[in-house]
Amino acid sequence: MRVNWRYIKPARNSYAALYSACEKSGITLNPVDFPEDDITLYSLNSINASQYLDEIKNADCITIAGGPHPSALRDEVLEYADYVIVGEGEYTLPALIRAIETNSNVLPAGVATKNEYKKNDTCVFLDAYPPFSKVKGYIEISRGCPFRCAYCQTPHLFGGMMRHRSKDAIIRASLAYTDVRFLTPNALSYGSDGKKPEYGKIRNLLAGFDKEKNLYLGTFPSEVRPEFVTKESVDIILDYCSNKKLHFGAQSGSDRILKRINRGHTTDDVLNAVDICKENGLVPVVDYIVGLPFETEEDQMETVAQMRWVAKYGKVHAHYFTPLPGTPLFKMSPSPLIPEVEKTLGKLSLAGRATGSWIDTELRFFTKN
Repeated sequence: MRVNWRYIKPARNSYAALYSACEKSGITLNPVDFPEDDITLYSLNSINASQYLDEIKNADCITIAGGPHPSALRDEVLEYADYVIVGEGEYTLPALIRAIETNSNVLPAGVATKNEYKKNDTCVFLDAYPPFSKVKGYIEISRGCPFRCAYCQTPHLFGGMMRHRSKDAIIRASLAYTDVRFLTPNALSYGSDGKKPEYGKIRNLLAGFDKEKNLYLGTFPSEVRPEFVTKESVDIILDYCSNKKLHFGAQSGSDRILKRINRGHTTDDVLNAVDICKENGLVPVVDYIVGLPFETEEDQMETVAQMRWVAKYGKVHAHYFTPLPGTPLFKMSPSPLIPEVEKTLGKLSLAGRATGSWIDTELRFFTKN
C-alpha cells in the first residue's frame, strides 16, 4: 500500500518528524503535490486548512488529516477527510496506517472517524523517535508548555507538562548539520518544568556539541520568554552559540492585556529583557500580537510606545491577532487597529526595524507549495 504525504511548505518540519516515525515501522511517506492512491496524508494549520478542503473532499483515495487545525476541529475536518489524527502523530500515524492495511476494526487511540473517537491518554516519549531521518528538519528538543496563553494552541496540542529530548539524542541528530537550529516552545526552558530555567542543564547540553558546530538557540524556531532572559542565560548563549540576536515574545505593551490573555509575564519583564540584550551585545527581536480582543485605544497606545522603544535597540515582529481553534480566544473577534498602530509599524518597517503581517494575517501561512 502506497502512503503519500501532501507536501505543504509550512508543514515541512511535521513531514520530517513523521517520516522518521513511520520509517521505524517500515512505512515510507512519499511526497506528492496532489492526492494519490492509496493513502494521502495532510498536516494542516488553521490558516491554510480551507485551501485544501475541496482537494481532500474530492480525493480518489483514503485521506488522513492531522495537525493543529484537525486536532482542534476534528468533526469539521471529518466532513471531508476519512480519518483525523488528534494531537501527536509519531505513534498514532503508523498504527493507523497498519490498521488500514490489515482492515482492522480497532482504531488506535487518538484517531477520529465520522463514527468513533477514542481520546489518546498517553503522550510521545521524544527519545523513542529521532526528530528526523532522510527528510531533514529542525532538532526538536522540547515539547509541551506549562503556560496557558489564551491565544496559543501549543498546550492544547502537546499538554502542559514539558518533555525534553535527551542530550545524547539531540547531539546525535546534530551530526547531520554544521548549523544547528532547535525547535522548542521556549529555548531557555530546556531540562526544566518550563516555569523556571535550569541553567546547568542548558549549559550542559550546549557544552556537549562539537566546537565546529554553529549553534543557534533563542532565534527562530526556538524563541524564548522574556522573563527567562537574564544575565546568566545570555552568558550561556554568548559562550556557546553563534546567534547575535535573541527572539522573545512581548505580545502586548499593556499589563492589563497581558493579564487578560494569561501571558504570565509583565511589561517590565520585556523591558528588562531588552536591557539585558543591549548591555551584552545581542539584538532583541520582540514579537507583538496587535488587535488582541479586549484592547482599548489606551492599550494599543501602550503597545505602540513599547514598540517604538524596542525599535531603538532591536527589531519588532508584529502580526494581527488570529483566533485559533482549541484556544480560549477562538470565538473572539480581533480589535480594530487604531491608526497609530499601522502608522508606527509602517514607519518602523520602512526603517528596517519591523517585520510581520499586521494587516493581512494569511501572509504568514498562505502557500500551496
